Amino acid sequence: MGEVSRGARALVVCPDIRGQQHDLDADSRLAEACGLALAIGIVVVDASVVPVRQVKPGTLFGSGQVENIATACEQHEAELVVIDGALSPIQQRNLEEALRRKVIDRTGLILEIFGERAATAEGRLQVELAHLDYQQSRLVRSWTHLERQRGGFGFLGGPGETQIEADRRMIRQRMGRLRKELEQVRKTRALHRERRGRAPWPVIALVGYTNAGKSTLFNRLTGESVMAEDLLFATLDPTMRAIRLPGVEKAILSDTVGFISDLPTQLVAAFRATLEEVTGADVIVHVRDMANAAAAAQKAQVLGVLRDLGIAEGEGGESAIPIVEAWNKIDLLAAAERDRMIESARQDENTVPISAVTGEGVGALLARIDALLTAGAKVHEFVLPAARGQKIAWLHAHGQVLEDDVVDGGDEPKRRVRVRLTPKELGRFASLDS
Repeated sequence: MGEVSRGARALVVCPDIRGQQHDLDADSRLAEACGLALAIGIVVVDASVVPVRQVKPGTLFGSGQVENIATACEQHEAELVVIDGALSPIQQRNLEEALRRKVIDRTGLILEIFGERAATAEGRLQVELAHLDYQQSRLVRSWTHLERQRGGFGFLGGPGETQIEADRRMIRQRMGRLRKELEQVRKTRALHRERRGRAPWPVIALVGYTNAGKSTLFNRLTGESVMAEDLLFATLDPTMRAIRLPGVEKAILSDTVGFISDLPTQLVAAFRATLEEVTGADVIVHVRDMANAAAAAQKAQVLGVLRDLGIAEGEGGESAIPIVEAWNKIDLLAAAERDRMIESARQDENTVPISAVTGEGVGALLARIDALLTAGAKVHEFVLPAARGQKIAWLHAHGQVLEDDVVDGGDEPKRRVRVRLTPKELGRFASLDS
């Protein structure tokens, strides 16, 4: 990887192809593409939407449009052209020859970001697999030595395989090994999820569109300093930390990778395991950037992915896991719009306006999460030997004790404790003797 150098001056072009459906309009897609470029340290010198009435198989754009892009490159001294769409290997090669500059498409750009951001072993495996999948169709591009042939073995050997065939074979073999390693990682993650389910600390997963403010909220709730910048894809690997809630002694907070529109196919498959972490959550907090004009379209994207994971139902439908919407960045709104949004949020108890930066509304968000996690709590009565002070102390620490009396236990004094516990807390109390 590492095909794009930091500080490179780039022209960003968003092709608006007639008849092609997108969740975001062309201007929002262009803004997102610029955000992606900035996330990898590219300097965006100019950005434009280019309408494409008919796709040209060789270059995507018409000849006049290619000339206009070339002129813009000269005017702005751009050394890189970012096309916010999918380019075939031939289109990429032809555009590079016509523009005399490196050209990278949306998939290649996101792969660059993923390659730089992935921190865990699993993240790196997923990135490499996605990158190899992307590269194997592009081996013809720019490497002339690949056309040479290797000789066959012995005097009777044929002409042998070309270098390009050998490289493709090596890529396929490497991809096979990576898939096996990833499968092992998935099994390990599933075991960890299963173990957490028995532990049983409740899990709260933060999800949302990229750059919605998940990591900033994560840092505020945990006191950690996870990378939280105003960049797309600042987080790529799930980060987990323990937090306390009023009615829950300990909960696990998980910060996940951001969602994005038109995620390239290779990346959807490669990053599925990262998103699967969400399926083991007890509560999902959907962090939304309410200062973004495309907030509604971004919500649809996130819910679409959650539906694919078997978690969320359609708009207004029941979800397999409770979802709280954290309407973030209200500090960036004008006063009138902010007041209107806060009033609107009052219509739904699972919608909480917040500012992860200032902390406004975060207390209300924690209270709502706490209420959902303790919703299934029931009152249980235990009669325990007074000598079992450790178990009695555990009930006081983890549950809401309603009564604690000394009762006649014959030879051995006993304590009768009436306590409200969630199903998970009850399961953990039962496991204390095991």
